[in-house]
Amino acid sequence: MTQVPFGPYQIEVFYDGGCPLCLREINLLKRWDRLGKIKFTNLDDPAFLSIPIDKTYDELMAQMHGRLPDGTWIQGVEVFRRLYAAVGFGPLVWLSRWPIISQLLDLGYVMFAKNRLRLTGRCTADRCSTDRSAMKSGAKAGGKMN
Repeated sequence: MTQVPFGPYQIEVFYDGGCPLCLREINLLKRWDRLGKIKFTNLDDPAFLSIPIDKTYDELMAQMHGRLPDGTWIQGVEVFRRLYAAVGFGPLVWLSRWPIISQLLDLGYVMFAKNRLRLTGRCTADRCSTDRSAMKSGAKAGGKMN
């Protein structure tokens, strides 16, 4: 499948608009993104399910995902690096790539992402399951979105 650039953005970020902590950071990035280098896509928006995409809703909810203009997917801490670089925090991003700092950021983010729903008080019987197969099922979106 040939990817078509999605616009003049440096990165498209897919975020959980129902997560208060996530939304706080996204709103901060929106204020700092004065040059429009970031495309913000809210997974919590009902219109999101109609967007053609090669990831399931559950894959995108499991951790932060970003898409570059050439269609390349990135995830985790690298998404944050690209977001902060886009709004002018290049030196901070550079520091975040140092080996020990990078490892600590990766570990911290994995722990946060795994417990995000619990930490934000949004657990339900089916949303905080530790069953990895349930996370890959794409239950909300009906599997892969095309």
